[in-house]
Amino acid sequence: MLKQIETRRSIRKYLNKKVEKEKLVQILESARLAPSGSNMQPWTFIIIESEDTKEQLSIADHHQKWMMTAPIFIVCVADIRDRIPMGTKVRLDENSSEPELKQIIRDTAIAMEHILLEAEHLGLATCWTAWFEQDAVRPILNIPDDKYVCGIITLGYGDESPKQRPRKTMEEIVRYEQW
Repeated sequence: MLKQIETRRSIRKYLNKKVEKEKLVQILESARLAPSGSNMQPWTFIIIESEDTKEQLSIADHHQKWMMTAPIFIVCVADIRDRIPMGTKVRLDENSSEPELKQIIRDTAIAMEHILLEAEHLGLATCWTAWFEQDAVRPILNIPDDKYVCGIITLGYGDESPKQRPRKTMEEIVRYEQW
C-alpha cells in the first residue's frame, strides 16, 4: 500500500477515457468498508457523469474549469442524522457549531481517502476538491440542509504526471510520549 500512497497525486487533467463500471464499483466498495466512529458510516456518495451537472459543480467549486476534464465526479456527503435524531432541527454550513458535525466530517474523510488510494491502486487518478460553500453545491444535487458536502472527488485516467511535492521530515512531524 505504501507504493500507492507514495505515487498518488492530485490530478487536474484527465484523458477522454471512460472509467470502467467494475473499477468504479471497487472504488466505492473501498469507501463502504472504511472505519467510522461507533460504526455509524455517515457517508453517501453521489456519482456524477452528466456534463451539465459537472459544469454546475465546477462553477460552484470556485470556477475550477479543469474539473470538466474528469469523466466522473464523486460528491461525498456526510449525514449528521446518524448522530442527531430526525426530529431535531439542524442546518449545516461552514459556520455550524454542532460537535457531531466534526465527527461525521472525520468519518467521511476516511472513506474519501480510501477512494483516492483505491483509485490509485487501480491505475486511476483523482483530485479531492472542496473550494465551495454548502449553499452553492447543495441546490445543484437537491442535498438537504442537514447534510454536509465534505468534498468533490474528480476521477478518471490521468493525463499528467506531477512530481511529488515537498514533504516534511519524520523528525518534524513525530513526537514520542509527549509534545
